[in-house]
Order: sequence, then C-alpha cells, then structure tokens
Amino acid sequence: DGGGAPRPLYMDVQATTPLDPRVLDSMLPYLTAYYGNPHSRTHAYGWESEAAMEKARRQVADLIGADSREIIFTSGATESNNMAIKGVARFYKSRKKHIITTQTEHKCVLDSCRSLETEGFHITYLPVKKNGLIDLKELEAAFQPDTSLVSVMTVNNEIGVKQPIHDIGEICRAHKVFFHTDAAQAIGKIPMDVNNMKIDLMSISGHKIYGPKGVGALYVRRRPRVRLEPLQSGGGQERGLRSGTVPTPLAVGLGAACEVAQQEMEYDHKRISQLAERLVTKIMSEVPDVVMNGDQKHRYPGCINLSFAYVEGESLLMALKDVALSSGSACTSASLEPSYVLRAIGTDEDLAHSSIRFGIGRFTTEEEVDYTVQKCIQHVKRLREMSPLWEMVQDGIDLKSIKWTQH
Repeated sequence: DGGGAPRPLYMDVQATTPLDPRVLDSMLPYLTAYYGNPHSRTHAYGWESEAAMEKARRQVADLIGADSREIIFTSGATESNNMAIKGVARFYKSRKKHIITTQTEHKCVLDSCRSLETEGFHITYLPVKKNGLIDLKELEAAFQPDTSLVSVMTVNNEIGVKQPIHDIGEICRAHKVFFHTDAAQAIGKIPMDVNNMKIDLMSISGHKIYGPKGVGALYVRRRPRVRLEPLQSGGGQERGLRSGTVPTPLAVGLGAACEVAQQEMEYDHKRISQLAERLVTKIMSEVPDVVMNGDQKHRYPGCINLSFAYVEGESLLMALKDVALSSGSACTSASLEPSYVLRAIGTDEDLAHSSIRFGIGRFTTEEEVDYTVQKCIQHVKRLREMSPLWEMVQDGIDLKSIKWTQH
C-alpha cells in the first residue's frame, strides 16, 4: 500500500501460524498441474492425486505413531472435534448416554457437548485445579456405567498447560471408555504417540503447525475399533466417515507440515523454550506484580499467558499495536467477560482482565522477543502510572478491603 505503516511483529501463533515455505513448495504442483480428483479411478489425473493424498495420510500418521488407515482428512480441528464427540456419542447412544470433558476445553468441544445435552446426553464438565490441570481422582470418580467418551485437550490454547494425557489414557482404557484428545496445539510441537498414550481419537489442525488453513485430520483407532456416526452424507469418501472430495493441495500441505514438524520438533522445542524463558525472565525482572497463568512445569513453553496487575489487558493490547498479540480474555468486543479458561483456574476477575497471551513459534526471532519485552515493560509502567489503583497499592492500601460505594 505504498509507504504505509510497517506491519506489526507476529506473536500470536496460538491463533494461526504462517505457512512454512517447504509446505508451500509441496502444495504448488497440486494447485496447478496436478489438479485431478483423488477419487477419480479411471485415469492418471486421479491416480496421481490419490497417490499424493495417501502419501500425506502416511506423513500425518507417522507423526503420531498411527496407521495411515486411521487418519481421516477434515476441514480442521473444529470439524474433527465435532465428528469425534457427536460421532461417538450418537453411535453408542442406545446403551451409553454419558460423556466426560473439562471446563477449559476449546469452545467447539464445549459447544458439541452442549448440543448433545439437548439430545438427552449427560455431560460431566470436570473443573481444573488452580494450575489448570485436571485432578485424576476426580476423573476416576466421574465414570458411570454408561460413559462412552472422555474428551480432554492435550495443550490448552490460552494458557499452554499440558494435561497428563498418558495417565488419562490409562484410566480410560481400564474403564473401557474411549478417549478423545484435541491435540491441535500439541501435535508437531511435543512428541505424541497414540499407542503409548492410549488415545482412541485425536483432532489435528493444519494451520497451527505451519500448514494451510482449512484442513485438519481426525485419528480414529482401528483396534480396539472406534465406531462413529458421520456428520456429513455423500459419496462415502474417507471410509464413509467424511464424504466430500478431499482437497489434494491442502491434504498434501498438512502432510508436509507434519513431516517438517517431525524433523524440526527437537530443535524447535529447544529454541522456543529458550526464547520463552528469555521473555518471561526479562519481563518479570523489570515489572512487579506479574502472574504467569497455568502450571509452571507441565506446559508447552511457546504459549505464555501473563497477567499484569492494575493494567487493563485491552488497553495494553492497544498500546502494543506494533506487536500482534491477543488477550487471554475474550477478544470479542461484544463480551467483556473475562476468559472462561482463566475463570476456571480461579483467576481473580481483575487479573483475568489484565492478561496477555504471548505466542512464540518456529519463525520467532530473538530480536522480536526483545522488542516485545521492551515495549511491554514500557507500556505497563506507563499505564500503571495512570492507574489510581496502582497508586493506592503503592501507598500500602489493600484493595480487597475497600468498600466501593455506588454513586
């Protein structure tokens, strides 16, 4: 746009990630020369697209230790979550009417459960502890004879905590109940193995792992076999579970993203951990009254949610307009409710409103982290100097003890 303002730095990788150039390279031929329908059986155009699609299926399967026949291509993790939860619930509904999930799941898991409640299912929404993790004893106690499914996300998209997936898998297997995990924020970032973790269904998203938007996958275990009722009717593609032509270029992109993630995982994790450590240490050494939300140890380091006491998160976001960030609180300007995830971990209303989520990814540089830190410190100090609450706290007044009057 000719000499406009430079674009902000991108520090919001939990929302979406840029395409890895290697992924784009793998996709281009299928956007141009190789345009056949992968389900066309009578000519080379179809066969070459089908071969590319099946290669991509293997790449996705290899990343999670699955068999390629257990991978279903979808439009993204939202569709995968809907398919897994509604699909299993409806298939087994004649005998089983109970599902267990957590209060901090992604909206599409909670909404799928809500819609099942209107169909007569009972849902247990497990609370989480102050550190964001579920209590395994509470999970044990929640099972009923008619429980069909447990759905617990691997890494939380707002606060980055990592649930004890291995232990949950063991417990579910012991109860002979299927275990679904929304792994959109975990896959390709931390090692995941469906057999070792006893996962029966897993949701995957392309655009969270430097792949294209609009594509994802659902892993559905073959032994012990998980059955689901499809959401979409049609030509019976994807083993009848997800009709519709598989978009070859997008599937190829997802496969390439999974393969690249597998190669880079160790390196990325180490680098991102160092950058995250740098960001948190620098901010906390310069600014008092900063709280890190979620467990310190059991977490994915690239997702950092900090609350800056006595600062409105939205005003800090506005001040940091040359860095693309999001507030842990719902950015839908219509709702001034703080984030339900922060509410579930028992964050005070005022601290929940002062939270910012920093995302560090494969392409984040040290310079970007340092710039973000410097700007963040500068604006928090400036906004606090404007805050009467900050002034009162400096004078030793306990804000909790004040009786505010309505004028």
